[in-house]
Amino acid sequence: MEWEEWEPLYEQIIKEFGYRREEDERAALIASSLIRGTITPEHLKKLMEGKVVSICGAGENLTDELEEIEGVVMAADEATSVVLAHDIVPDIVTTDLDGNVDDIVRVQERGSIIIVHAHGDNMDSLKNHLPKFTSCIMLTTQSAPFNNVYNFGGFTDGDRAYCIARHFNASRIKLIGFDFENPKEKEGKNSEIKRKKLHWAKRIIEMQG
Repeated sequence: MEWEEWEPLYEQIIKEFGYRREEDERAALIASSLIRGTITPEHLKKLMEGKVVSICGAGENLTDELEEIEGVVMAADEATSVVLAHDIVPDIVTTDLDGNVDDIVRVQERGSIIIVHAHGDNMDSLKNHLPKFTSCIMLTTQSAPFNNVYNFGGFTDGDRAYCIARHFNASRIKLIGFDFENPKEKEGKNSEIKRKKLHWAKRIIEMQG
């Protein structure tokens, strides 16, 4: 998804959730100043174009569906810990650093590409954790892309992974462990807001086809 296509959706999202575009832009600048991405769009195109891509979400059903994984493996944030526990190292992780960062560092050390997303609510996490990633990293934003910070569309880690796979012309995309109706309970997180985010994720995925 190109920025021109994503921006109208982004404007709807920040209006619905009360986010501030200025804060997203500030987070992207912080991320850009902390680390230089080593992965380029050309890397992702070579990895995914014409390939089957399996995207692992963090739903309760993920463990039951692991046998369905094939092709290039993408893990959405917290799903990284689940697949790693089953000795599956994802090719790509999409994360806003809300999951188990230690596990994400571990898979990077085993060759995973880490696509770190900057937004207004994770500036502290960016400052604390970005320096841990020394290779195989790309930065993304949900606001306007610039320099070494990209935007291929997407709101949550799962639908962002889908937008990336679609952008780089995967031949087929499989959703593994996605549950758009029943957000996983997480301490300190509002389950109703999470449910609204999942509805947006489903909408964005369906729009991509």
